[in-house]
Amino acid sequence: MRFAYQQGNLSCNGTALDDIATAVGTPCYMYSAAAIVDQFRAYDKAFGNAPHLVCYAVKANGNLSILRLLAEAGAGFDIVSGGELYRVLHAGGDASKIAFSGAGKTLGEMRYALESDIGSVHCESAAEIDALAGVAEQLGRVAHAGLRVNPGVSATTHPYIATGLRSHKFGVDMGDAQQIFEAASQHRSIKLDTVSFHIGSQLVDTHPIAEAVRDTLELIWRLRDRGFAIASLDIGGGVGVPQHVDDRAPDITEFVQSVCALTAGHNLRVVVEPGRSIVAEAGLLVTRVLYRKQSGAKHFIVVDAGMNDLIRPSLYQAHHEVLPLRETASHVVADLVGPVCETGDFFALDRPLPNAQPGDFLAIATAGAYGFAQASNYNGRPRPAEVLIESDGSYRVVRARETYADLIHGE
Repeated sequence: MRFAYQQGNLSCNGTALDDIATAVGTPCYMYSAAAIVDQFRAYDKAFGNAPHLVCYAVKANGNLSILRLLAEAGAGFDIVSGGELYRVLHAGGDASKIAFSGAGKTLGEMRYALESDIGSVHCESAAEIDALAGVAEQLGRVAHAGLRVNPGVSATTHPYIATGLRSHKFGVDMGDAQQIFEAASQHRSIKLDTVSFHIGSQLVDTHPIAEAVRDTLELIWRLRDRGFAIASLDIGGGVGVPQHVDDRAPDITEFVQSVCALTAGHNLRVVVEPGRSIVAEAGLLVTRVLYRKQSGAKHFIVVDAGMNDLIRPSLYQAHHEVLPLRETASHVVADLVGPVCETGDFFALDRPLPNAQPGDFLAIATAGAYGFAQASNYNGRPRPAEVLIESDGSYRVVRARETYADLIHGE
């Protein structure tokens, strides 16, 4: 399960988060193992008997224990760097279920991917295909690869996480795809058998994805008519997640089945790469109130977590609900801010917040994705601990809190 109040305490599987925060310290990330696996299985089950592969997007949260949990559940993995490949393999991920995306792979990363026998390298330019073919030839291997195309479909999301337009750095123009496939066919060391797209992240309206699927299917039929054996269609990320209490997330089953209805009869394996919708709601950032402050009519609640721990509100203007670990009906309109020396160091501005006092714990919701993954040591701040709560309510620290000594390691 996710998180809910039990006898006035915000809990997960019967364990009060207040007890965990007291034992582990703050700030810390807490994740529900059951919620993560349930979300993966929702995607996997929705496909039914249709050929498919659900690849968890490692960039959302690459904690080894989470990767191991998903690998044991049968997940594939979408990676965007050699470092993420290393993490997945170290966690026991199946190399044949790995798709390597990203617009700037190095030759060393390509070599590492091919030597690891990963499932597919998704190329994003003609030059990258040539580079991959060269590395594969040196290794005496045939690289399974895909080409990422830009359907030119506009996604309603933050501009920093929209990725499917011609003005974006990702992929190639749909109109150039056939020429690129024909040029790639000259390389004996590469097998280009996948077409992929990714129009953006945090999509609560999935209609643009359906539009992109239709356009890409037309391209696949044209390529097949030219003799190219296209076996897979990668539709990019999954659905968005609710940010406000009253928001309704897209239904995973409805989304997957709508895609399957479009691809039925096309003899294609469908690959989907959800990240946010697997881990976001399964995670909280728990922080302790340090001070209350008032400046004129303005109220501030100062906590021990900062933008270095969770940068999404500052970077993306993302909304995260704020919950007290001990249920209360008392609220105050205030800014929730951290200790970092930036005016942009905030989690909420001019919002009704729990009327928490110094020493109280607060939870910043929907923080399991792109929370710790984007954390930094800015202002000389050690990164927080991460805790995984099992389905029986037991918990364990799956990443130790950094120390001051960690801050200077390697210098």
